[in-house]
Amino acid sequence: MAIASTSKGAASSTTKKDKVAIIGSGNWGSAVARLAGINVERHSTLFDPEVVMWTREEQHHGRNLTEIINTEHINKKYLPGIELPISVRAEPDLLKAVEGATALVFVVPHQFLNTVLDQIKGHIAEGAVAISCIKGVDVEDGVISIFADVIETALGTSCSALSGANIASEVAQGRFSETTVGYRHFKEGEMWQKLFQTKHFRVQLVDDVAGVSLCGALKNIVAVAAGFIDGLEWGNNSKAAIMRIGLLEIKQFCFEFFPGVKSNTFLQESAGFADIVTTCLGGRNRMCSEAYVRTGKSFDVIEKELLKGQKLQGIYTAREIHVFLKSRNRVEAYPLFQTVHEICWKGLEPKMITSRLYGA
Repeated sequence: MAIASTSKGAASSTTKKDKVAIIGSGNWGSAVARLAGINVERHSTLFDPEVVMWTREEQHHGRNLTEIINTEHINKKYLPGIELPISVRAEPDLLKAVEGATALVFVVPHQFLNTVLDQIKGHIAEGAVAISCIKGVDVEDGVISIFADVIETALGTSCSALSGANIASEVAQGRFSETTVGYRHFKEGEMWQKLFQTKHFRVQLVDDVAGVSLCGALKNIVAVAAGFIDGLEWGNNSKAAIMRIGLLEIKQFCFEFFPGVKSNTFLQESAGFADIVTTCLGGRNRMCSEAYVRTGKSFDVIEKELLKGQKLQGIYTAREIHVFLKSRNRVEAYPLFQTVHEICWKGLEPKMITSRLYGA
């Protein structure tokens, strides 16, 4: 975050503008870059006029993806049909993308985060702050961490979290949506709000980085369960029950293992129940798990066929949560999470999704 400085003889301090780097360029990364691009123009006294979006170079119909984005201002592979502001520039070199940036927005698939952090460590501008838009958790040696903490520890920067009822394509199309920013320091929350909020994308602030992060991660497990229900054609009553039970397991997990989480986050913030609703009605996790039931294909095949280069989050989060709960002897306390894990990774039949939810 830009640091206020006073020049010699100046009567008042002047604030350096924040320079924005979006680290990731998938559909959500491109949608977030679009919001940032709009707002650096609106708040020209606060932000540098260019938003640099790190874009892993790849070919799309025989052309470099960065070339397409920078000349046609559309990410034709991951967010087709949506025009990006001219303030957004795709940069294939990660170190160049973060050079001088004071507002780092992480939107990479969580499988690649540690590699990215290793590369940029030691190359971050003084006073920079970060925000995680990544859905998932990191589990290692029986320890669970939210990605905002992983980023903060690796880079020594304060890191907030953004999550909410946000289908990327709908946000990019300018349809009304809400989201939640969990902040470490209120001034950082205000800065992120100015960077992302538009009249159609409303940003709520809450002092609960862990709650926002965990809701964003764990709701994907619930969405996988909802997709199984859709594939089985069990109807809306069944899906509503899955959503209710899923919310209870998310709350229980947060309170048990992250005692600082605020109870209001679950019902009063977009990152809470609203995100469960959206993700269980739409989104890639629900879609892919429905296809798993209907086609009998593996998740690897479904991911390649349906997601066009994007990554499926919920099945991997289910596995990571299982590993963590097993290390704590708490698997049986979370029957929905456990059943999703067994269907995805142990070959349990999807029709067993509700078989253990009531201890019967």
